[in-house]
Amino acid sequence: MRRLHLLLGVCLVMLLGGCATSATDPLAPKTAGAVDLKRYQGKWFELARLPMKYQEGCAQSEAHYNLKPDGSVGVLNRCRTLGDEWLRAEGHATAQQPGHTDKLWVEFDNWFTRLVPGVAKGDYWILYVDERYRTAIVGSPDRKYLWILSRTPSMPAWERESLMSKARQQGYDTSRLIWRTPDRDIVARH
Repeated sequence: MRRLHLLLGVCLVMLLGGCATSATDPLAPKTAGAVDLKRYQGKWFELARLPMKYQEGCAQSEAHYNLKPDGSVGVLNRCRTLGDEWLRAEGHATAQQPGHTDKLWVEFDNWFTRLVPGVAKGDYWILYVDERYRTAIVGSPDRKYLWILSRTPSMPAWERESLMSKARQQGYDTSRLIWRTPDRDIVARH
C-alpha cells in the first residue's frame, strides 16, 4: 500500500508541477545557467526538502541520474523509510527547451504516465550547482518544492547555511525544510 501511495503521490506532484509558474515569468527563480549533465549525473543525497506529500515517511532519499545517449537523463529516486524499507520511483528527465540544461521536465514511469504520456511532467529547475558538482539546489518555479542535494550524506553547518541562504535569496521558505535523518537514527529505531 505504501508503494501505491508513493507512486500516486509522484504522479500527482508531477501533474500539478506541470501547471507551475511559467519559465518566462520575471518573478521566477534564477537558475544555474548551463549545467553539464555529464558531470551532474551520478548519485545525490537529498539533505533537505520542502514538505512533499509523496515523500511523507521518508527519512532518507537519494537521486541517481544517468545521462542517456539521446541527451535525456534516466532518473531513479529512492526513499528509505523509518521502517528501513527502500521505495523506488524511476523515470526520465528532458530539457524544457533544447540546449538549456538547467530547466528539465521530469516524468516518472508508472501506470498513469503510461496511460496518458506527457501529461504528468514536473518542473525540475537546477537553481545552483557548485563548480565541483558536489552540492546543488533544485526547486520548482512556483517555490513549492525545494531540494538541497549533496554527493555526501552530510555537510558542515557553514555549507548548509550557505545553501539555505542561496535558496532564501530566491524566495524559498527554508524554515519548513525537512532534513535527512542520519543513518544511525534509522538503525537505532529497529
